[in-house]
Amino acid sequence: MSTEGTDATPRVSTAFRASQQDGTYPRPQLMRPEWFDLSGNWAFAYDDADEGLDARWYDSPAFDRTIVVPFPPESARSGIHDSGYHRVVWYSRELSNADLAAAGDHARMLVHFGAVDYRASVWLNGRFLGSHEGGHTPFSFDVTAQLDAARDTQTLVVRAEDDPLDVSQPRGKQDWLPEPHVIWYSRTTGIWQPVWLESVPTTSVRSLHWSYDPQRAEVRLGLLLRGRPAAGSTVSVTLRYDGAELGSTTVPVTSDRLDLVVGMPAQQNGQGYEQLLWSPLHPRLIDAEVVLSTGGETVDAVQSYLGLRTVGTAQRTLQLNDRPVYLRSVLSQGFWPDSHLAAPTPDALRAEVQLIKDLGFNAARVHQKIEDPRLLFWADSLGLLIWEELPSAFEFGETAMRRSVAEWSEAIDRDFSHPCIVTWVPLNESWGVQHIARSQQMRDYADALYSLTKALDPTRLAISNDGWEHVRSDIWSVHDYEWSGDVLRARYADDASREALFAGPGPAGRQLRVTDEPYADQPVMLTEFGGVQFSVHDDGEDAWGYSVATSKDDFAERLGTIVSAVRSSGFLAGFCYTQLTDTMQEANGLCDENRMPKLAMEQTAAIIRGDRHRD
Repeated sequence: MSTEGTDATPRVSTAFRASQQDGTYPRPQLMRPEWFDLSGNWAFAYDDADEGLDARWYDSPAFDRTIVVPFPPESARSGIHDSGYHRVVWYSRELSNADLAAAGDHARMLVHFGAVDYRASVWLNGRFLGSHEGGHTPFSFDVTAQLDAARDTQTLVVRAEDDPLDVSQPRGKQDWLPEPHVIWYSRTTGIWQPVWLESVPTTSVRSLHWSYDPQRAEVRLGLLLRGRPAAGSTVSVTLRYDGAELGSTTVPVTSDRLDLVVGMPAQQNGQGYEQLLWSPLHPRLIDAEVVLSTGGETVDAVQSYLGLRTVGTAQRTLQLNDRPVYLRSVLSQGFWPDSHLAAPTPDALRAEVQLIKDLGFNAARVHQKIEDPRLLFWADSLGLLIWEELPSAFEFGETAMRRSVAEWSEAIDRDFSHPCIVTWVPLNESWGVQHIARSQQMRDYADALYSLTKALDPTRLAISNDGWEHVRSDIWSVHDYEWSGDVLRARYADDASREALFAGPGPAGRQLRVTDEPYADQPVMLTEFGGVQFSVHDDGEDAWGYSVATSKDDFAERLGTIVSAVRSSGFLAGFCYTQLTDTMQEANGLCDENRMPKLAMEQTAAIIRGDRHRD
């Protein structure tokens, strides 16, 4: 898609194989050949007096500024670059007949929003389409009935509300103070992921959930349709790898929901089993075609992809495809200096995944952000394990719980089929449950989030509260910013050290678990550590890290010492280094804010991989 500040042009996917797409399509696991990208210049206005609704701005918008969508107005790339408190913002864009035609000529016209932070209301030609709450998850509206054939253009209007002081919103690292402080960053308001048009038939494929059963050599599909199918309708699914068919099925469909199974004879042959599995070393993707038909005529056809892999734990290790994987992960904030949470270009998402792999990591923990699905495509395609984490609310109460549960459920639904995701993280460091150690209500909430996560997706691992004060968790995770290699080596040496760690207050003075549930051989991982500050240029007085290196050689020595100490542990099943890039006032990245490595790429990779480069 175009994100360079010019008006958008039609983007038509020419790739028949979803696994081979170019990374521009906003919904990479449900592709149609025609769509129209609405990125580019939109009219924009602040509504600090919150008068727009009463004044019916949605009827005849006359907004006085221009913003480049999908960049938040706080960012430089948006053309606005205003980080002040603005609770309500408005957008408008004229849709020409050519725009609509480029999206296809089916019966229904949809407008899709990748993410709008935090609450959005949408109108077309002054008629209300609907609203959505949740700043990181997608939503769509059918605009067919609101299109006016008598008009040369159709007017799309969006009102976004994002209260900077409302800490019951799942906000992650977005600061509530006027200026970024400590570990919190500039806010992201309004549209920050793609907006696009798509034409679909009256009955069409709405969502796909792929899963894999290795014992039966079966792929399972949960299918949701938009609209009810006509009598005699069928759904056909065909799976291919490298163009060769692996399996297919055709089944009748009588409602808008369908669960079906595709058997794969090649997987039933033990000799062929390994050749199709997905892993970081071999990120094999299976192409899928899903066709809805009535009376033998195609009604809708979409392209998708999936990966064949299983995730679990055994013998204190994370298991991928029933084999242990030592996790070499990095904390990724997904924040760019001139575009904030929005990626500056689609290709920046590919570059981000490749950078992480080139630095020696096999995994990333995307921190306090539901990442753009196109980054997940590149993680699927290039082979990078992902931990997905819910942005935290910072207030505990009914409103915060309701909002977090709703947004987390939508995130799991959106990303259910990405093979790269192996772990869900609904809470981090007791943010929003600050008194969980002595509050049964907060413990019940954390336990409920863990249970909800496992109920929505039993195929992956879940961590109740990453870092400390766990209730039930599939992985016991620890955060420890100790800078001394000797201390780290002793603290994580062996099983006796592990028992001492869990018996007493942890490295941050917090108990590592807050229930009486006994340790049951879950993997233990150090999921935040390091944070060494090294500035390659003047970052200002507020730049900081957890320890400070004074030169490139000092930085290499500190990094090597602490990573080597962690790797020497007799019980840790993996680690997550903090962090990938410098981010605003945090100067503790392996790269600067522009993704330039502070050490030679090969030097960092050798330190991170150590003698564990087997996976």
